[in-house]
Parts: sequence; structure tokens; C-alpha cells
Amino acid sequence: MKLRNPLILLLTATIWGVAFVAQSVGMDYVGPFTFLCARSVIGGIVLLPVVAVLEKNGPGHAEESPAERRKARKTLLLGGVCCGLALCSASAFQQFGLLYTTVGKSGFLTACYILIVPLIGLFFGRKCGKLVWCGVALALAGLYFLCLTDGFSINAGDLLMIVCAVLFSVHILVIDHFSPRTDGVKMSCIQFFVCAAVAAVGMALFEHPSWSALLAAWKPVLYAGALSSGAGYTLQIIGQKGMNPTVASLIMSLESVISVIAGWLILGQALSPREIFGCVLMFSAIVLAQLPQKNTQNNAQNAVV
Repeated sequence: MKLRNPLILLLTATIWGVAFVAQSVGMDYVGPFTFLCARSVIGGIVLLPVVAVLEKNGPGHAEESPAERRKARKTLLLGGVCCGLALCSASAFQQFGLLYTTVGKSGFLTACYILIVPLIGLFFGRKCGKLVWCGVALALAGLYFLCLTDGFSINAGDLLMIVCAVLFSVHILVIDHFSPRTDGVKMSCIQFFVCAAVAAVGMALFEHPSWSALLAAWKPVLYAGALSSGAGYTLQIIGQKGMNPTVASLIMSLESVISVIAGWLILGQALSPREIFGCVLMFSAIVLAQLPQKNTQNNAQNAVV
């Protein structure tokens, strides 16, 4: 279980890292809310047959009382709605931020959730060991060398990305709260349709979507919907279950490294020595955070928020 969950989150980071290419291309055709709505609808639809198969082949609930089933449905619905609202808010800020700031700054500022998650967790009594904090510091240094290849200044887009990082931190912690209590795949399916519904309101109010534009962007939208949303966020919920959210956020922050590698392989963008050094620091941070610690705080770290 200890190795399985980090590997699932690493796969999640890989899918998300490659998705930066899809997001960049997709924004050439459609607006932020339209892109977010379309990918979320696809993500939810992709999971519907998965939910049906798991429901058919999964264990029965005949032993549960009607009151227990109602409570379970309420928890599932509440978790899906909360996750969907957090996901929509974070993704919307990210999409709009990409319009006003560079990709390098976007990657650095978005991945700052690796620092925000443990800081928020402190307010809920969740403590992290020294190695985890060292991993956070090392990962931030790696992100700096990896993403910030030019001067760093704050503009409107940067501020949007900072808000995005805070909201993604909230999303991680909401998942940490609900994933042990309910079915992760079902909750993920609900969160996508909630996200799509909220994004559809923004799309109708502020944008002018057209079928021709969506058809022109079908490849990036399909990748972002089926893989980045449908598979990626579901794997996040499954992989995060029972893990320290700080360590989980460190692993998922590898999407920044993978996005650079994807740009190199897909778009032909070469890695500079500075970026390679950043990748080395990021991987070192993940290894450091996974090392066993002398003071056994596993119960405190794995307590539910």
C-alpha cells in the first residue's frame, strides 16, 4: 500500500504534466470557462461506465440499514460537491492566470501548494516531520530553478496563480477529508459534473462558445477531459487515500518537472542546465519526504482532517 499510493500519484503527476501542452493549445481556440466546462463534462462521462461496472461487481450493501445508506449517500454527495467547487475555482483561476503571465511563473506559483498544504494543515492540528519540511524547502528550490528562468515580479496573472495555488491546496485537503469516508470514483464523477455546471454559468455569462471552436480544439479538450480530468483527478483521490496530504502534494508537484520534459519531447524545447538541476532537486525532495522518520508520528500524520 505504501508503494502503491505514491506510484498512483506519480502517474497522476505525469498525466497532469503532459496536460500543460493540451491546455496551452486548447486556449488558442476557446475561452477559459468553455475549456474548463468541456473537459469536466468529458471527465464525468468517462467515469460513468466505470462507476456502473464497480457498482455491479462491488460488494453489496444489503447488510446496511436504510439510515446508513442515506448517510453514505449524503457523505458522497457532499464530498463530490465540495471537491467540485474547489476544483472549479482552482482550475478557473489557473486558466485565466495563463492569459496574463508566463508558463514558467505559472508552474512555480501553482506548485506552491506543496508549501500551502502543510501550512493550512497546521490549523487542523496536522503535524509534519522534519524530513517532510526539508523536502518542501528542497522542492521549492527545485521549482525555482526549473520554472523561473527570468526575473520574478508580481503582476495580475501572478496574483491569479497564487489564488489558484491556495485553492488547489484546499482541494487536496478536501479530498483528504472525504476519501476515507466514501467511494473515490463516484465522488470524482460527481465533482466533474459540479465543476462543469459552475463553469457553464461562467461560460454563458462571459464567453461566446461555438461548436466550431470546440471542434477545432477537440484534441486538447479530449486529452484534458478523458485523461487529465477523468483519469488524473480520480487517480489523485484513490492515491491520496490514507496518505499524508503534504507528502501527496510533494509527489503531485512533479507535474512541473514532467511538463518541462513533455515540452522537450513533444514541442522540441531543450532543457537548460538550470532546469535539469531543478529536476534533480525536485526528485530529491520526493525521496527525502518518503524516508522513514525516527519520531513515529504516523498516527498524527494520517489523522483525518
